[in-house]
Amino acid sequence: MMRWNPNYMKLRDKLLLMYVLSVFIPIVFTNIAFYQVTTANIRSQKTRDAGVALNNLKNELRVTIDQGVGLSYSLYADPVFNETLSRSFDSHSEYIRAYNSYLKGELSGQLSQGIRWYQVYTDNPTILSSGYIEHLNEAVRKSSWYQKLQDHTAPYPTLISADQELSLVQRLNNSDTGGIEQLLKIDFNMDLMKEQFRNSGFDGSVYLVDPKGYIRFASHSGSGSASVGELYGNMEFPNKTIRFERVYSGINYLEGWSLQGVMDEEAVLQEVRKSRSFVVWLACINFVLPTIIIAAMSRSIHVRLVRILKHMKKVKTQNFQTIPPEDARDEIGQLTTEFNRMTETIRDLIDEVYLADIQKKDLELKEQQAQLHALHSQINPHFLFNTLESVRMRSLIKGEKETAKIVHHMAKMFRKSISWNQHEVTVKEELELIDSFLQIQKYRFGEKLQYHVQADEAALKYRIPKMVILPFVENASIHGIESTPGEGFIQLFVRVERHELHIQLEDNGIGMSATRLEELLLYLDQNVDMGEHVGMKNAYSRLKLCYMDRFSLSIQSVEGRGTTIHIKLPLEHDQCKGE
Repeated sequence: MMRWNPNYMKLRDKLLLMYVLSVFIPIVFTNIAFYQVTTANIRSQKTRDAGVALNNLKNELRVTIDQGVGLSYSLYADPVFNETLSRSFDSHSEYIRAYNSYLKGELSGQLSQGIRWYQVYTDNPTILSSGYIEHLNEAVRKSSWYQKLQDHTAPYPTLISADQELSLVQRLNNSDTGGIEQLLKIDFNMDLMKEQFRNSGFDGSVYLVDPKGYIRFASHSGSGSASVGELYGNMEFPNKTIRFERVYSGINYLEGWSLQGVMDEEAVLQEVRKSRSFVVWLACINFVLPTIIIAAMSRSIHVRLVRILKHMKKVKTQNFQTIPPEDARDEIGQLTTEFNRMTETIRDLIDEVYLADIQKKDLELKEQQAQLHALHSQINPHFLFNTLESVRMRSLIKGEKETAKIVHHMAKMFRKSISWNQHEVTVKEELELIDSFLQIQKYRFGEKLQYHVQADEAALKYRIPKMVILPFVENASIHGIESTPGEGFIQLFVRVERHELHIQLEDNGIGMSATRLEELLLYLDQNVDMGEHVGMKNAYSRLKLCYMDRFSLSIQSVEGRGTTIHIKLPLEHDQCKGE
């Protein structure tokens, strides 16, 4: 796995990466951290304030309820008051005297700010309904508050919610009443309670929940949509809500009652949302100012370096133009000065040395081209074509068709040799020439010579130097097959493998010894005048001129068994310039 190397990056990318890592990311994370910390602090502060507000509301509500409890205990503990209510009066006038003399004064002046009304109920038939005293009749017994009272048997006051009213009910049974039922019902001032809930400072909804979990009072100022009488546990709140609970404990008449507060978190963070625009503007300032400074500094570096790079690329094309001087004393200015000095030095060296070397190389190239022309001239005898045409026409006149056919193949070979205007031909054209040659050899040897030529369809379109396969076929037929006593067989295979053209020639001729094969390979590779095996030397020399060291030629031979020649040519190459 390759390791990341900053030296592989362009300067512009390095500056951009430096900006992202040193400016952009730190500013983003700093602002995010600042916003998160501020949000957490405000949320924590709002939560504490909400808890304090709910505690204050709890205490205020208890103070209001304690006013009713004080009134309840004062009447419950008054034995004269209880005995008077349970006494059997002989006449209405007697009760009126008792009421005016005691009961009226005892019941008057007991109202306070938190108590809206209180009423004493008794089923004593000798008492008249007057003032704060009412008969405990069937209508009262069927009321909801009375029915709820039946579920409570405790001697202390009972807090009951009925008909959207909150009341405190106390049984007046502190003394023997002779079977008479006596009750004190104190109704609280609901307007005062609403005001207490409204002014509590709790930023949300507050619910007064009875011991059974039912909502008995609600202040719908925020989250939640519950109404009085619903079960608090069945309420559905939004996902982002903060819930508070304050339970009355250790107070017998409030045991199990609780205040439930629900606050929307979005409302808690509303102040943070208001400051979001300030955070955004602050972040923009932190972005823009460093960006302008870094962009100006990076442009001073990038533009000048790009200008030096452009002039360096011009040097590659032998354009030794100097960079216009500038008033700069930094490292890039010094680099510009040194580049101009180097460019002038290289131009002087080229004028003195390189041009002379080019002239020498040009002379060598012309010498190679002259040699290539000489090689071509050896296999391009124009006059023979005209002679063969005359022989072929004479043979046809005499009726010697077979001879005329062979002469036609010979003429075809020479015609191709003088008609190829380019140095390269396709594999298909080369194989057609080889077929004509083998037909001639077949005429010469008769049934003694058999041959087989096979080429891949994909290989036929590729171009190769002309007459580079034919000399090897000629050598196989004349030097290999001619001297063998038995039947001779020549096989030629042309195929494409990967990025190479493979040419394989096999014969079952007389072959060569190892010593003779070594001498032949040394002869082909030496840059000397051609002796025997002119065709093979010619073909090898032209392959070497065209492909340099990008081709291979291998010869394997066993004396008395035959020879195999394998040529590998690259498929992609520059055209040989020998014409």
